[in-house]
Amino acid sequence: MPPKPVPLPAKPSKPYFFYGHRKPSQNRPVVYGGLFSNRQVLKPPQSPLPPSPPFNLRKWDPHHLSQNPSPPPITTPHQHSKLSPIARFIIDAFRKSQYTWGPSVVFELNKLRRVTASLVAEVLKVQDDPILASKFFHWAGKQKGFKHNFASYNALAYCLNRNGRFRVADQLPELMDSQGKPPTEKQFEILIRMHADKNRGQRVYYVYQKMKNFGIKPRVFLYNRIMDALVKTGYLDLALSVYEDFRGDGLAEESITFMILIKGLCKAGKVDEMLEVLGRMREMFCKPDVFAYTAMIKILVSKGNLDGCLRVWEEMRRDGVEPDVMAYVTLVAGLCKGGRVQRGYELFKEMKTKGILIERVTYGVLIEGFVKNGKLGSACGLLKDLIDSGYRADLGIYNPLIEGMCDVKLIDRAYKLFQVTVQEGLEPGFATVKPMLLAFAEMRRMSDFCKLLEQMQKLGFSVNDDLSKFFSFVVEKGERTIMAVRVFNELKVKGYGGVRIYNILMGALHKTGKVKQALSLFQEMKDLNFEPDSSTYSNAIICYVEDENIKDACICHNKIIEMSCVPSIDAYYSLTNGLCKIGEIDAAMMLVRDCLGNVTNGPMEFKYALTVLHACKSGAEKVMEVLNEMMQEGLPPDNIICSAIISGMCKYRTIEEARKVFANLRTRKLLTEANVIIYDELLIEYMEKKAADLVLSGLKFFGLESKLKAKGSTLLSR
Repeated sequence: MPPKPVPLPAKPSKPYFFYGHRKPSQNRPVVYGGLFSNRQVLKPPQSPLPPSPPFNLRKWDPHHLSQNPSPPPITTPHQHSKLSPIARFIIDAFRKSQYTWGPSVVFELNKLRRVTASLVAEVLKVQDDPILASKFFHWAGKQKGFKHNFASYNALAYCLNRNGRFRVADQLPELMDSQGKPPTEKQFEILIRMHADKNRGQRVYYVYQKMKNFGIKPRVFLYNRIMDALVKTGYLDLALSVYEDFRGDGLAEESITFMILIKGLCKAGKVDEMLEVLGRMREMFCKPDVFAYTAMIKILVSKGNLDGCLRVWEEMRRDGVEPDVMAYVTLVAGLCKGGRVQRGYELFKEMKTKGILIERVTYGVLIEGFVKNGKLGSACGLLKDLIDSGYRADLGIYNPLIEGMCDVKLIDRAYKLFQVTVQEGLEPGFATVKPMLLAFAEMRRMSDFCKLLEQMQKLGFSVNDDLSKFFSFVVEKGERTIMAVRVFNELKVKGYGGVRIYNILMGALHKTGKVKQALSLFQEMKDLNFEPDSSTYSNAIICYVEDENIKDACICHNKIIEMSCVPSIDAYYSLTNGLCKIGEIDAAMMLVRDCLGNVTNGPMEFKYALTVLHACKSGAEKVMEVLNEMMQEGLPPDNIICSAIISGMCKYRTIEEARKVFANLRTRKLLTEANVIIYDELLIEYMEKKAADLVLSGLKFFGLESKLKAKGSTLLSR
């Protein structure tokens, strides 16, 4: 056997460039293995941030942010690693000065022997403070022998736009021209692209006009970008004016140019003008394809222009373009939703004839359309066709069928379909059972109604919540309120009910003028030991006021306050109006202030009532100015406003000035003679009450009440 080869001694490692044995550092990548190896960068260790203390509202200082503004965002180490050493030096100078331009920054920058335009662009690309970037750009321009180039101007434009200073960026062409560097099409293209990406159509047109003022003609690509931005932001007229300039410059349209205009005209519903552009497109041998036609149909469907859709469909046939499944589905769905289900069904049969695969969604829109048109037989035929095609119907198909059957009183068939949804594990919801519940209620089949509720409970329905939804749906039509009350009376015996249902029925009875019946429900609710909530008491306040029982209405208001809740706006308004009618003006004005202090958007009458109170300090003329403003807003003076006039004039002015205001309202036929007499009596009574209160306060202040009591006076017992 030949002797085994003796292994050579290992080659000692040398600090040789080829082998990459050099000491790693943060800024010098390490080479492993050789000249063609991958380069890796050492990242500096990041110390974990200390946990922020929990927020304490009591120690919160609203001026903290203004006194200690957060520094602008700092570039990440990964961004810094891509910068040149001089650029990193400049960024560090900004950081040391806390990103504020000043002598310290200038001192650091003056250490640089030479600043180039590419260096300025490099710094601006990672700068997130537009003010600091502008200062640095201006400082660089003043250095000896320095001139900005296109890259530095473009970097400044990107920096300004990135930080929301796009209006300042739009002034860069004038700055370039003043510094002997006239802008080119590229600079305007950058500005236009920035505005187009942010959907600022008017700014795009502004930059385009500025471009024309500089005598620069856009290329076809830029013209398309401008028109597309204007069309997308809804400025079709401006886009058409730009197109006229396009043709005036002698440029030839591309297919995308025509499609931009066609889409804009479709959105605006200008089908005739769109067909003219389509004809011009054919003359230029740019016939649209199926995707372009589908896009037109989709836009017209979204705008509800079905006639335009059919005209586009005929143009597609004229061009010999074969529609695909997306074109068919888009048009069929639009026709069915627009009530032209028969035309949609003709297209559906055409799809079947051509052997196009029909999706379940298409079946669904057709079935829903047939149900809405009352063609239940056709809808059921489509359901059979769907199942024969191997599809499985979903709730979006079963729900319209169940609703359609309930509308024509085929409730038993609808219930069988419901059982099918349960057997197939489709998890039906309230939308599925709602039409059946309504049909059972209208047909007075309450035993079946309760059986359905029991089945719903077994399926995991929240029966009380669904019953609340059911009664809300029923009372949407006022004529069904009595039926809702009848159904509820029968359900109470079975143990169904709740505060929400009582609230719904009380509100519905009040709207239909059955106040007594609503109050009887309120009393019944308390007798059954249900705990009324703020909505219950708010409904009761409105009913009590209409029943002229202000005392009980005030008791309900106090109950709401005890619950630390707020009455509804309607309850506030009703109770305030009721207090004004019985002359309790001070209590009414207190409610006005309470309402505006507790709700987000109170009644305008309340806001004007406080305005009138304040205007009374200046006299009758100022009050009439406020009333004129109210009339311009379509708010004639009501009981609350007149009570505010009485309160304000008695507090700050005289009876004569209040009568002057009421006389003016009578002259303008805003008050009847009877109302003027009533308000005059209220005015005198209120002034007497205020005078008596003032006398009593004086007697108590001077300690004379003991003498009056000794003489047998009952004046202080009020």
